Amino acid sequence: MLIRFDNKTVIVAGAARGIGRAIARAFAADGASVIACDRLVGEIEPGERIKALAVDVTDPTSIDAVVSQAGRVDVLVYVAGGVLGQVPKAIEEVAPDDFSAIVDANLKGCFLFARAVAPGMKMAGGGRIVTISSRAGLATSLTGIQAYASAKHGQVGLVKQLAQELGPFGITVNSVAPGFMATSPDYERQWRSYSEEFRQSFADRVAMRRMGKPEDIADAVLFLASDRASWITGQILPVTGSPLA
Repeated sequence: MLIRFDNKTVIVAGAARGIGRAIARAFAADGASVIACDRLVGEIEPGERIKALAVDVTDPTSIDAVVSQAGRVDVLVYVAGGVLGQVPKAIEEVAPDDFSAIVDANLKGCFLFARAVAPGMKMAGGGRIVTISSRAGLATSLTGIQAYASAKHGQVGLVKQLAQELGPFGITVNSVAPGFMATSPDYERQWRSYSEEFRQSFADRVAMRRMGKPEDIADAVLFLASDRASWITGQILPVTGSPLA
């Protein structure tokens, strides 16, 4: 199955590290012009078809500036979020502002970016929105962080609602839900927090008997963003190496 994105413009929000970096690289390799944006703009990997821009996903003005520079946006991939350096705490010890910060980065930012690209996609007669949710959006979270699980479950609901709303305009909205990957400092710290026994046996609990790679997620995203997936919308695709999310 040949999938190409020649003459397409793709925004990847959260492109500095790990999964976002792999997605930006994959789209560029398949012919797209990629707007790779992140608050850590200095860490975005440069490329012939990759333009790096700074963005604050909690600021509508910052997002609007990115979308304006992109021009016509054919595909939006929202990867930004994570746990923002937070660690698990008992609920009575969680500061409300800390809870809000994770929800804003993972859920509100996704809403704001979709809100910003939707008018142009409607005018163009179609488009693709793909979010990176998480296994934590389908079950409990290995992070143990209440806000992260809440935000990812919320993002799943947003995807389904937007799919219903935007479908009549030829816009599909889907999500890829990865299993655990140590792809950023936060998740590397989480991985190190587990016992040696847990780490050694982790892959044995995965049906494919290996840890996932960012490229595994990128492959799923490119399919959902392609014309081959034109009748798939409102779906959450677990990419976990196992039959269960």
